[in-house]
Amino acid sequence: MAQHPEPPMRPEARLGPRPLPLHLATANLMLLSSLAVWPIAKDGLPHWNPHLQARLVSLLPSLASVDPNEFNAALIRAGLARIGAMTGGMQRYRRHGSRRDLPDPPVFWREGSSRVLAYGEAGRPVLLVPSLVNRAYVLDLAEGQSLARWLPGQGMRPFLLDWGDPGDAEQRFDLAAYIARIRRALQHVKRETGQVPILLGYCMGGNLALAAALTAPDDVAALALLATPWDFHAGGTHQAALVQALAPALVPAAAEDGQVPPMLEVDTLQGFFWALDPFTALKKFTQFAAMPEGSEAERRFVAMEDWLNDGVPLAGPVARECLLGWYGENKPVAGRWVIDGQPMLPQDWRKPTLVVLPERDKLVPKEGAAALLAQIPQASRLDAPSGHIGMVVGPRAESGLWQPLAAWLNAAVPQAEKHLPANKKRAVRVRATKVQA
Repeated sequence: MAQHPEPPMRPEARLGPRPLPLHLATANLMLLSSLAVWPIAKDGLPHWNPHLQARLVSLLPSLASVDPNEFNAALIRAGLARIGAMTGGMQRYRRHGSRRDLPDPPVFWREGSSRVLAYGEAGRPVLLVPSLVNRAYVLDLAEGQSLARWLPGQGMRPFLLDWGDPGDAEQRFDLAAYIARIRRALQHVKRETGQVPILLGYCMGGNLALAAALTAPDDVAALALLATPWDFHAGGTHQAALVQALAPALVPAAAEDGQVPPMLEVDTLQGFFWALDPFTALKKFTQFAAMPEGSEAERRFVAMEDWLNDGVPLAGPVARECLLGWYGENKPVAGRWVIDGQPMLPQDWRKPTLVVLPERDKLVPKEGAAALLAQIPQASRLDAPSGHIGMVVGPRAESGLWQPLAAWLNAAVPQAEKHLPANKKRAVRVRATKVQA
């Protein structure tokens, strides 16, 4: 009997975008709310914000003469077309054949569920600290989208701290415990390389990195803070109000003394991000549906979306500190965030620092991150022409962030060398920098 080759297996469909039911319900709500509001909108109600009010007024003459039934039918067709484009993009993404296939570099250090990955074999050591709520590989996403693999060519020796999923020990961690883990990683890098490392923190990782630098200044030569929130009520009062309203239910205290508060699960976190812009999925998957197959834009979208949906649950004690203490009480900017009995005061950090502000950041408003510029004495500023994630892995990441960041890192080295013992000082070529002092 003739043998027929088996057809190639189709890649398993993705679960995202997460939480999928919420994104689908939001799109349907858009259609239903449009149908409900247009009969009163044509009479000039309700009261819109000034931008929308002007657009509505310009449409009123046309609305006054339109046949209600015809307009209602046209509105349904338009809404269904938008929902169809979005769901078409979602289906295309969920069935896409590409998967991240970058091999991990060697493990340099490990503790609990965390590990430090080593990139490169020479150069000034830089410890990269990502957020706790997303996977560390956003800094090593794909070919051409990896800051960690690009930096060795710029004279740096990056080490990426991969937090991993909280294990039995980490589920009991508070922020101080995670910051202590950064300090031990710094000490290991310093001991093994013979150099004081530069510390780079991204998003929430920047808060942790700053705290590690303040509590172990001798183990950090310089500090780079990328999209790091500090004033949690600046530029995003709606975010603070949302967290204050939801936090008691999202991060309940432990049921009994001695128990650990429940973790904040991934889909709950994703629901919070959804609330910052409920129509993000509608917009981006409609755009994805129109991208040419096999294009660079398609590849980048899939890689970024896979990372976004590959979240990490947050330990209960950490979730309570962040949502109640940071977003609720705004403790960092008020000088009331305390680690191991020490207030985390940026003005106490007096070594070279770079504060990176994305131009279009919905997650960390620019005003909230810029608060660090006024508090850190030796802070330089870099404005990245992208959003929160795009500045690191987007098409303009290399020109907008990576290149000026590398220039600053190389320029910061000679400034930081004076903090090293004499027998560990080394000559470093200084490159021009684009950052603003």
